[in-house]
Amino acid sequence: MASLVFALLFQESVEWLLPSFALHFHDCFVQGCDASILLDDSSSIDSEKNAIHNFRSVRGYEVIDSVKSQLEGICPGVVSCADIVAVAARDASFAVGGPSWTVRLGRRDSTTASRSLAESNLPSFRDSLDRLISLFGSKGLSARDMVALSGSHTIGQAQCVTFRDRIYNNQSVIDAGFASTRRRQCPATGDNGNLAPLDLVTPNSFDNNYFKNLIQTKGLLESDQVLFNGGSTDTIVDEYSKNPSKFKSDFAAAMIKMTDPLTGSAGQIRRVCNILN
Repeated sequence: MASLVFALLFQESVEWLLPSFALHFHDCFVQGCDASILLDDSSSIDSEKNAIHNFRSVRGYEVIDSVKSQLEGICPGVVSCADIVAVAARDASFAVGGPSWTVRLGRRDSTTASRSLAESNLPSFRDSLDRLISLFGSKGLSARDMVALSGSHTIGQAQCVTFRDRIYNNQSVIDAGFASTRRRQCPATGDNGNLAPLDLVTPNSFDNNYFKNLIQTKGLLESDQVLFNGGSTDTIVDEYSKNPSKFKSDFAAAMIKMTDPLTGSAGQIRRVCNILN
């Protein structure tokens, strides 16, 4: 069954597969890795899609829906949406040169969702280092796990509204040339949805340039740069900037460690990922 999921995901272009990476992370931080993020609003569901950290930011729902539809036609009621999201994250990493890891299948899909938990549990682009360490710690993840997982920002993009204050604040710890470059597509007011790559150097490759950028004070988000700003995680960032193999192995280990699924008789296996059976 794992090979079938992989085969169906492999048919998707990397452009559409990559957003599934963030989708998995945002799902796992709220109620565990249970596909709660996929549920739409209903009389009983307050969708996590509308949470401030997800709205118009998290993408990739179409990839999961496409794969789920095909699987239901082949083996109905067998593969959960949560399993598809987990495999898609692994495959997205591998597709752009990142690590692979063993994904144990058998997750069940949640019958609930929580916008309020999404807004309180997910890290914010304005979070301090202490706040990030605390949030990840509440999920059983160490500071090293947190830095490794933050390295996922080696790919993907961020909306102007999430980094505007950083590039226009003269007190920010930021490279002047980098700030100037980012201002070209992010005006001081308006165009909140304009996108910029989180890694200006190699935005579509899974490598350790993200950490090199932090050392050069070229982190796009405040929550990126706090990882290297005279704090307790500076040494980890420095290590990953010099040792890409260590970063990738720690990243894979943290992704496995992050898993907190529903199993057994809990939840359900949804027939359609965005609504309950």
